[in-house]
Amino acid sequence: MTQQTPLDLVLELESAVWQALVDGDRAADEALLAERFLGVYPTGFADRSQHGQQLADGPSMAEYSILSPSVQEITDGDLLLSYEAQYRTTPDGELERMFVSSLWSKRQERWLNVFSQDTPAQRGP
Repeated sequence: MTQQTPLDLVLELESAVWQALVDGDRAADEALLAERFLGVYPTGFADRSQHGQQLADGPSMAEYSILSPSVQEITDGDLLLSYEAQYRTTPDGELERMFVSSLWSKRQERWLNVFSQDTPAQRGP
């Protein structure tokens, strides 16, 4: 059995967060975030509860893709994932893009997202 690479590990974790947004599953979303999670978004800062709040009325995403992912091993228990996300908030919505950096830390044998920053991509000509 081959061991999972750090990139494969964080992609699986990050995809689970996105899937919770597609499924509208607040419990799954919050279970992946550290108690002291901090999100930095164009709308401001968000803690774990505020991140989950976006699912109060159901799914906040219709689909997503993670493109050009890269990982940096900060320490043995801290991995920084950076990538471009393409997504639609509704099935017939416009395809949007942003750049994401997500810090995952191993806490008591569990990997949790402790920090995430989303930067909207500028529209091209």
